[in-house]
Formats: sequence, C-alpha cells, structure tokens
Amino acid sequence: MSHDFPLFGDFSSPDEPSDLSRAAVLAAVEARLLTTFGEPAGRASVTFLGADRIEVLRFGPDGDGLVRYATLGMAAAPMADPSAVVADPVRGPRAELVLSVRGGRDEVLRTLATFAATPQVEGLVVAPGGSLDVGDPLWPGAPFTSVLVAEPGGLVADLELADPADPVRFLPLLPMTPNEAAFKRVQGAAALEERWLRHGTDLRDPQRRAVPLD
Repeated sequence: MSHDFPLFGDFSSPDEPSDLSRAAVLAAVEARLLTTFGEPAGRASVTFLGADRIEVLRFGPDGDGLVRYATLGMAAAPMADPSAVVADPVRGPRAELVLSVRGGRDEVLRTLATFAATPQVEGLVVAPGGSLDVGDPLWPGAPFTSVLVAEPGGLVADLELADPADPVRFLPLLPMTPNEAAFKRVQGAAALEERWLRHGTDLRDPQRRAVPLD
C-alpha cells in the first residue's frame, strides 16, 4: 500500500495510565460512535501480523441511504511526532477513520482495516490532507483506488481524553479515482477539493466519475 504520510518509531509502552489503556480508549471511542450514529448494523474485525486487532463498524443505511463505516482500534495508541527520537507513549495525535457510501459497500471493510493499521504496521501519522492508496479498487468494481483524508469535526465530534493525551479525531475518507489522486499529488489536496466543490461532486456516490481536471 502506498501513502504520503511521515514515518515514526515504535509507540508501545506498558506504563500508560489505566484511563488511557487500549480498552478504556476504545470503549470511549465506540461510545462516541454509537452516540453519533446509533447502534451498528454490523461489525467485522481484522488482525494484521505485528498489529493489534482493528474493527470496522457499519452504521445505516440512514434516511438518505447512506452507510457509514467507522474503524475502531486505530486510536488505541498515539501516532508519534515523526521527528521525535523516542516516541511518546501517551501524547500524540489519535484518530479513527470514517467512510460514507450511498447504499453501502461492505467489501470495503478489509481496506478500511488496512488503512487503520498503517500507524502500527508502517509507522505513519495519518492526518488531513494526506492520502492512502491500496493500489487496487477500494471494493470490487470501484472506480477508486485511494482516499483523501479530510478535516475532522463535521461528522463526528472530537473525543477528549484524560490529560495529557490528545483528543481522538474522526477523519473522513474521500474516495479518489487514479486521475484525481495524481492531480492531488501535483496540485495538492486543497486544489482537488476545490474542483469537487466547483462541480458539485457527490463524494458518497460509489460509482461516480472523476471530476474534470483540465
């Protein structure tokens, strides 16, 4: 899988406070998701070699036919400052990923789990403006092979954790066609988002065409 996020070192520590333990953080994350979206319609889990389990929860469809997929497990540990010599086991950005698809595409579950495991497996800081690329369709038949990581806060509110930990942010994922991904690499995320906005692109349409880039 390709990406454009900075690398960082090992962040594990046996000495984290109990209220910031994996179980405590993920319980709070799940509670926030259920408060926002209601009870999940389904859930799946994936375990990667050398990484803790990642779950993906499915919510909906809602009244507009939208299905939300949210990861659970990525926020258990902070993503460390890539310039730090030794990673802080408590401080650092924490995040989960949210994908919205009209009608749903449950085959995307493993792809989302792969994205959520990248901080553990590949040592990445996943942040708004970056992208993640699996090199294959996000789900069978999808015209998208990558996602743009968007700004948090609009769909799920940040989750505050006990000091001194950073809050958990819920990062929306916006599917990109290969041409859009290439445009984003050259012109930047803001330029691609401006094209989407200008053309009224429905980013939740699972079969949409690429936005005009000329």
